[in-house]
Amino acid sequence: MGLRAVVFDYGMVLTGPPDPKAHAAMVCITGLPVDRFETLYWADRHAYDEGKLTGITFWQKIVRDGGLSLGQAEIEELNRLDARMWTTENPAMVAWQQQLRQRGLLTGILSNMGDSVLHSVEKTFNWINNFDVLVWSYQLRIAKPDPAIYRHILKELGTQPAETLFLDDKPVNIEAARALGMKALEFTTVDRLRADLIQHGFDAELPLPN
Repeated sequence: MGLRAVVFDYGMVLTGPPDPKAHAAMVCITGLPVDRFETLYWADRHAYDEGKLTGITFWQKIVRDGGLSLGQAEIEELNRLDARMWTTENPAMVAWQQQLRQRGLLTGILSNMGDSVLHSVEKTFNWINNFDVLVWSYQLRIAKPDPAIYRHILKELGTQPAETLFLDDKPVNIEAARALGMKALEFTTVDRLRADLIQHGFDAELPLPN
C-alpha cells in the first residue's frame, strides 16, 4: 500500500528551536531559578494542550504553584511570551511540505498545542493554511499520544494508517502512531530525515527535503 499522506508535528518539526529571548524574558519576569521555572512550566503543559487550561489559566496556576506575587498584566505578558517562544519556523520543512503537495500527497499537522500559542501561529504563519488537515489538540480535548487523536486525523485525511507517514520529535508519539499501523519517523534534523527516508525506501514515493 503506497503512501498518500504525510502528517507533521508542529513544534520542533515545522518549527525551529524555541525562541531563547522569549524564554529568558519569562524566567526574568518570574524571578525563579531556571530549574524551578522548567519544573513548573512542564508540570501542567499536557493539561494545557488538552484544553483543560487556557493560556491565561495555565500561567495563573504557575504563579500560584510557584508562590509568586505577579499581577494580571505580568501574567498576560508571560502568556504572550510563551506563545512567541513557539512561533518559530523550520524553512526547509515548510518548503518540503510544498514539494509533497506538488507531488500530489495530502499533508496535515497533528500538534499538541494550547489556545494562545495557536493564535500566535495563525497570526504569524500563512503557510499553515497550505495543509489539507489541521488538528490542534486543545480544540478536541485530546492530545498525543492518545490513539484517538491519530484516528481523528486519519479520518479527516481519508487515509488508512499504512498510507500515512507521521513525523514527530518525541519517541512516545512515534510509538503511538506505529501501534496504530501508521508509518512514523522520529524527526531530529533535515539531514537525518533525508537519510531515514532513504533507509526506509520512502524516497521511491516522496521527494527528499533539501
